[in-house]
Amino acid sequence: MSKPHILVARDIFPEVIEQLAPHFEVHANQDDTLWSQAELIERLQGKDGALLTGTQPINAELLAACPRLRIAANMTVGYNNFDVAAMTAAGVQGTNTPDVLTETTADFGFALLMATARRMAEAEHYLRAGLWKSWRYDMFAGSEVHGSTLGILGMGRIGQGIARRGAHGFGMNVIYHNRSRLSPALEAECQARYVSKDELLAQADHLVLVLPYTRESHHAIGAAELARMKPTATLVNIARGGIVDDAALAAALKDGRIAAAGLDVFEGEPGVHPGLLAVPNVVLTPHIASATVPTRLAMARLAADNLIAFFDGRGALTPVNQPVHRS
Repeated sequence: MSKPHILVARDIFPEVIEQLAPHFEVHANQDDTLWSQAELIERLQGKDGALLTGTQPINAELLAACPRLRIAANMTVGYNNFDVAAMTAAGVQGTNTPDVLTETTADFGFALLMATARRMAEAEHYLRAGLWKSWRYDMFAGSEVHGSTLGILGMGRIGQGIARRGAHGFGMNVIYHNRSRLSPALEAECQARYVSKDELLAQADHLVLVLPYTRESHHAIGAAELARMKPTATLVNIARGGIVDDAALAAALKDGRIAAAGLDVFEGEPGVHPGLLAVPNVVLTPHIASATVPTRLAMARLAADNLIAFFDGRGALTPVNQPVHRS
């Protein structure tokens, strides 16, 4: 019996290719060529499955052109590159990689909060430029983290991880807003208090965004929301680009309407709004919140395990939809 054919759309760990090889005819893009949509469609011809990195769109146009495709496995927790409704209607399984990146991403989110609050990027740029000639009492004086109010918008696993770090490690007053309230036991574990979105914006000294990107969450933080925040507040986005109106944020930072921002994700990434590049009070990182070697390897292995389990007839391990599969 012939093996299913799968496409690995970006360069990944060689050991994951080895993991897949006994089960599939693997067509791997280990040169890491960035394909257009048309080129991706061309390379998916004759493929039964695909392992993706979250940047390759699986939409109705692609599905119509790739009738043999049965599963698309993201090696990310987010799946806004999937048109889930179109995939479900076409009988194509989608999967993601939850859980394996929770703690690493929460670590990074808190690191980005610290760097933003304490103006680390500004200070490093100043030093590297040779401008440090003497000490001043107010030189790069930032805002306190310990004992301050931590606001979290989106209280899934990663949000809970950030809440625990803030409450237990830094004695922060943790407030959150979410589509649904946590159980009393989880609130107690996170030492977090549920508030309305308006209260969250008004009360947070440091606001961290950890919500999924959907049509409803597009520009969840725009000019109106930024205006409700304290002028001394910081904003950290480790969720997805598009949740923040980057143009509005750049204007707020320039005008001092909030103190600073830390951003790991951007609208239209890898492009970055030029206004964000022009202000000093922002820490910018290139979508690396899950970027430790063990975590990225675990993500890639889970994506591979989803493909293996699906074609073995056991069903996907971490599905994002429940299609009636193509025969």
